[in-house]
Amino acid sequence: MSKSRQARVLTEEQEPFLIARSLATTYSSRDEIHAHVHGWHQLLYASTGAMTVVSERTSWMIPPGRAVLIPAQTQHSIQMWGEVAMRSLYFPPSFATPALDVAECRVISVTPLLRELILRVVELSALDSRAAQDARLMAVLMDELHVAPLRPLALPLPLDHRAVAVATHVLKNPADGLTLGRLARLHGVGARTLERLFDSETGMGFGLWRQKARLLESIHLLVEHESVTQAALESGYSSVSAYIAAFKQTFGCTPGTLLSDPTANLPS
Repeated sequence: MSKSRQARVLTEEQEPFLIARSLATTYSSRDEIHAHVHGWHQLLYASTGAMTVVSERTSWMIPPGRAVLIPAQTQHSIQMWGEVAMRSLYFPPSFATPALDVAECRVISVTPLLRELILRVVELSALDSRAAQDARLMAVLMDELHVAPLRPLALPLPLDHRAVAVATHVLKNPADGLTLGRLARLHGVGARTLERLFDSETGMGFGLWRQKARLLESIHLLVEHESVTQAALESGYSSVSAYIAAFKQTFGCTPGTLLSDPTANLPS
């Protein structure tokens, strides 16, 4: 069940002059927001908990301390992991700035300053371009958003229906140890064809794709208070040391560091 609040009611007279809106919402673990679109750009940030954001072609894992910028008119759904304290900012597509000039979703690290800026806009409820202090706050917010480091938390999805079926199987059963050949036979496609499809449509071979899918899956297990050992086993790793090594190689930090330090220096 979600709970929402806004600091004050906005007037109809303000509407044409708004350069930002905000919404504070709390969700329980496993809550889901079904596929939808917004007319404004959305900056989606969770101060606690994690989220999986899925668009037509890509899935993004958003751990604590990260945010995702979702361009206007991008259809997406959201899955919650752990209790999620969601803070959303919305920006009109007519507001021209390099920080919002993006064609697809992107995950960023939220620095301490960017976090405080987000929370300040949520406190104010909205920013009015006619108010000098609001315009200044918006300028600093856009500067911080523009330089925020990008994070490797996206999982591209294939297009071919046979490869999509295999990808869906892996995402629903990350601990499944079926070989590429067995998965290919189950879904009516040749192993070589399947490997080629993943390589051409996701930019990575099936083995690397499955590894990243498992590692991203493990993040939400960690957020739901599973131990590192349990997260490793449930995401398909028989060796905890192998899991930690793969996690560090992919994300640049250990599983414990990612969650205990939201500003962990994930590589771009």
